[in-house]
Amino acid sequence: MKRNANIDAGNSNVKSLNFSSILRVDVPEVRKGKHKELVSRILDDLERTKEDTAVRVPLAVLEGEKMQNVRSALNRVTRAKNLNVATAADEQYLYVWRKAQQ
Repeated sequence: MKRNANIDAGNSNVKSLNFSSILRVDVPEVRKGKHKELVSRILDDLERTKEDTAVRVPLAVLEGEKMQNVRSALNRVTRAKNLNVATAADEQYLYVWRKAQQ
């Protein structure tokens, strides 16, 4: 049985890893999910519109992705950037706008 290099070779009671391992310093810090490009484009448009304007994203550009997943990705990014946005949707579009500061 091949053992992982990070396991103490002197301890025969340790089961080998199921997956490979790398040093923590080599792990990327930035999460690059599959919705990153779309969310970035939405936020770019949102930054360039007036506060009383919503960005209207055609659902067709989601290319089969679930709208809920895109909303979740958008929510993660906006919370991290401390942006206050809201969303709505109909059969054809996802709408995103900045909410008034409270």
